[in-house]
Amino acid sequence: MNPADDAPARSVEAARFKLLADYLPAWIALYDAKTQACLFANRGYAEAFGLTEQSILGKTFADIIGPEASALIQPAVDKVLSERVPVSYERELPEADGTPRWIEVHLIPQVGDDGEPVASCVLINDITKHRLAERAVRESEARLDKFMQATVEGILFHKDGYTTDVNPPCCELVGYSFEEMIGRHVLSFIAPDEVGKVKEVMRLGRELRYETAVMHKDGTRIPVEFIVRTMERDGEKLRMTIVRDIRDRLASEARIQHLAHHDALTGLLNRASFMDRMALLMKRAERRGEMLALLFIDLDNFKRVNDSLGHLEGDQVLTTVSERLVGALRGSDLVGRFGGDEFVVLLTDLESRADVIVVLEALLSVVEVPVKADGRALSVTPSIGVAVYPDDGRQADELIQHADTAMYRAKARGRATYQFFEPSLAETAYADLVLEAELAQGLTRNEFELFFQPQVEATTGQLSGAEALLRWRHPQRGLLSPDSFIFVAERHRLMLALGEWVLREAALTARRWREQGLTQGHGPMRIAVNLSRMQFHLDGFADTVKRVLDESHAKGQWLELELTERMLIDDIEHAPTTLAQLRALGLTVSVDDFGTGYTSLAHLTELPLDKLKIDQGFVARLPDDVGAQAITRAIVQMAVGLGLTVTAEGVRTAAQWQLLAGWGCQQFQGELVGSPMPAAEFEAWVRAR
Repeated sequence: MNPADDAPARSVEAARFKLLADYLPAWIALYDAKTQACLFANRGYAEAFGLTEQSILGKTFADIIGPEASALIQPAVDKVLSERVPVSYERELPEADGTPRWIEVHLIPQVGDDGEPVASCVLINDITKHRLAERAVRESEARLDKFMQATVEGILFHKDGYTTDVNPPCCELVGYSFEEMIGRHVLSFIAPDEVGKVKEVMRLGRELRYETAVMHKDGTRIPVEFIVRTMERDGEKLRMTIVRDIRDRLASEARIQHLAHHDALTGLLNRASFMDRMALLMKRAERRGEMLALLFIDLDNFKRVNDSLGHLEGDQVLTTVSERLVGALRGSDLVGRFGGDEFVVLLTDLESRADVIVVLEALLSVVEVPVKADGRALSVTPSIGVAVYPDDGRQADELIQHADTAMYRAKARGRATYQFFEPSLAETAYADLVLEAELAQGLTRNEFELFFQPQVEATTGQLSGAEALLRWRHPQRGLLSPDSFIFVAERHRLMLALGEWVLREAALTARRWREQGLTQGHGPMRIAVNLSRMQFHLDGFADTVKRVLDESHAKGQWLELELTERMLIDDIEHAPTTLAQLRALGLTVSVDDFGTGYTSLAHLTELPLDKLKIDQGFVARLPDDVGAQAITRAIVQMAVGLGLTVTAEGVRTAAQWQLLAGWGCQQFQGELVGSPMPAAEFEAWVRAR
């Protein structure tokens, strides 16, 4: 057969070989044994050295890979050609960016018919991924070894249940040494009642996180969390367990659980928990036909303790009171704190109201015992409201509401007392609730106004000022004096908004009178404003007054603030500072209804005051009542001696005027001078004078 006839077939076969070689993932090349010139290279091999399949042909091995690399592998090439055996080796080829790259090279001899090598085949595989994976495994195992030594959590490896490795924190947790733990079955460290659970996890080979318990060498049970994984280490399949001590966490969770049901300060039941347990006891009482009594306890004037001694000492008082309440009650009674200085008690196993009274008397006596705070003895008294189940309510909320209502009535009666709920109290409470809503509406609807009662100089009769008196033009009930609504306003803190309105309106009126020239030819023409206890005890009250003056563009010299003796005594520690701040703003400070309160002479000399107003109860009994004469004359002479201005309220007759003026009283106010009048009428009255 003519060899020329085989040429097309060989050409097709070569093309197929080239196509196959180009698509193989390996790099393939063929070098002449004698000249070491490239006879063939697939696309991957050529492109790896920046050449093409055509340009690489004829180049020597040294031309292609470089003389240095060629010299390194020449011994392997010589071995292939001389010994006619394949040779394999690995090389690391750093990329231009410094990234490592590994190749696996196979040199295979091509031998002719005479047994002599005619060529050598080069087969190269890129094994970078494998080497990087091996490196990652080694690095991972190294990191794991470092982590085992550095972490504070216990780590244990075991194979088929027998410990193969353990870190120091795990040894420390269970109290065994490394040597004592290695080779020991892991279930021997588990608490006996938890062995079944741990054994089942091991049997199933599960990877999870769960809680269990281990036993310390000394027999102590330790709650732990296991995080279990299956992994290879040093080519061996092992189970790894992270052992986490959860004693602190469980203690914190228990603390959180306790706080969810108890008051953080006193440890008593909080509102939600108290109500839940109260509902259960009420259901039991309903089934058994039993009587219960709910006591709502509020400490009298507790705000004074916080304001004078600080909240830390106030907290100490609350803690002491709570301990006394618990100590005076039976274990079957519920005690809770609803917040602030409000405590609640549910009495069980009662036969009659007489049993309740016995408990009430005991609680009053133990709470009244002075409490040590800031190195001094403080007297704290409670006001207690009582609602009885089932007479006063069959629902928990209803019973709480009625006991609260009774407590406010007890507080109104005075300190250190109790009050049982009565249906009439509910009616009063409902009326107060309605009145509270109407008061809020009245403020927004401008239903309030100021009346003014003139004040004059005793010697000349000249107008010196006026007292601003609050009135409410109720849309249904007509004109109301403060006696009809002030108590409700003070209970529900509406007094703050109402008091600020009065102060602002008086300031605006004082400015208007001066702009209209109404004050010309008269005395200082101050407008006296009565302060509420809530206003005066408010933190930053002087700042509030300054803000009102600034916003009204009024001067402090145009206003006079009237306080009762009780207001001063209730805040005797802070009152001097507040009064000094008010006087610094130019305001005159007056003590109203003097003679009916508890101000001692010592207090009178310590307080920065400007004026005393004699209570009209004394003035009304003049001139005939000898006792009233003695008291009133003493008040006037004492005030004058202290440099205070004295005003007498309720002057109705000329005889009263003459008597008081003779004693040294400087100002008068009352029906003899003029009755309280609306602003327009008062202004007309002033102009007529």
